[in-house]
Amino acid sequence: MKDQLFLLKPDFKDQGSGPFFCPESALVEGMLSFYPVLREKVDVHYINFEKPRQEIVSLLGEENQGAPKLVLGEGIRRIPPEVSVDTANGRKFISKDIEICRYLASTYGVGTPH
Repeated sequence: MKDQLFLLKPDFKDQGSGPFFCPESALVEGMLSFYPVLREKVDVHYINFEKPRQEIVSLLGEENQGAPKLVLGEGIRRIPPEVSVDTANGRKFISKDIEICRYLASTYGVGTPH
């Protein structure tokens, strides 16, 4: 399984207000636009704002359905020391936007956030 990246779709409504976008998802999306090769290496999923976010819940459980979320694929990877990896349902994942970007840079050989 490839790394699975979950980002919120833009223009969502929250309690009748909006449209909104998720700044954290937008940061990761920006990195994908700078480095399109990442889209070949990682499975990117755009999900709705509304909960439950079943795509993430099915992998990590209801308590871990925040986005963005990067669920690590199988295989041994070098995790940069500044990246926190959590585990749920036997799967490893990264939740913080900048840490997702640092992991992608380190793992796939693209520019690192400065």
